[in-house]
Amino acid sequence: MSDQTEEQTPQVTATEPPPDHNLDKTTTKIQNLTTFFSIWPPSQCTRDAVIKRLIETLTDKSVLSGRYGTVPADEAAGFARSIENEAFNVVLTSPGTDGDDGVAILQLYSKEISKRMLDFVKSRSVESVNEGAAVDAATGDGGVKEEEGSSFGVPKQFASRSE
Repeated sequence: MSDQTEEQTPQVTATEPPPDHNLDKTTTKIQNLTTFFSIWPPSQCTRDAVIKRLIETLTDKSVLSGRYGTVPADEAAGFARSIENEAFNVVLTSPGTDGDDGVAILQLYSKEISKRMLDFVKSRSVESVNEGAAVDAATGDGGVKEEEGSSFGVPKQFASRSE
């Protein structure tokens, strides 16, 4: 019986692959998985979702709209597409993004979108103020609305009493 046991033992160990072989298979599988997953560039579906979110941000009530006002939906849609497209193109042409893992590129893309959106609402707000000042200048009040009994647009309770 000892002869049979000795013969069976090498057969069992011969069918088991060496540990290094399993490690090589696992490494190959991981490498194959990572080549299929990429964070940059975003898919068209992701870019469309970014545009949709920009439109919501520009048209809905928020801290941003409280300060700069809301944008009509049709105007917001055009500007949202433009903002996203410009940010995407800036990131594609920016130096130092080659060989990056995608996270830094995605952060740059996000910052560019935020910067352009803020510039847009600020410029729109300035245009509104300038249009309002032009209307006030045409009516002759110079855009300053004074309360009764006030001096230089300061309410009377804060105006100096040196008169």
